[in-house]
Amino acid sequence: MDKRYTPNLWLCVFLDLVGCASYAIPVLGEVSDVVWAPIAAFIFYRMFGGTLGSFGSVFTFIEELFPGTDIIPSFTLAWVIRRVFAPQPKGAVSR
Repeated sequence: MDKRYTPNLWLCVFLDLVGCASYAIPVLGEVSDVVWAPIAAFIFYRMFGGTLGSFGSVFTFIEELFPGTDIIPSFTLAWVIRRVFAPQPKGAVSR
């Protein structure tokens, strides 16, 4: 995967909303987080790869397991980090 590849923003927002959906069902929500945490971590690593993907997948896994932290938009934050800190191609004019 190219280091400069950035996933679609809408996909990142959607995956963050799926992570927050556990709040819709109070008791079953925390149980669903146990199922969603490894899936989200795997998806995160596949989407972002490299150092960001490695660190972010561990962060996402932990964030999904701990109660009350589902509100952190980890996929969207990673998208912003990738867009802001992506290396510029040679000869590109920075804005």
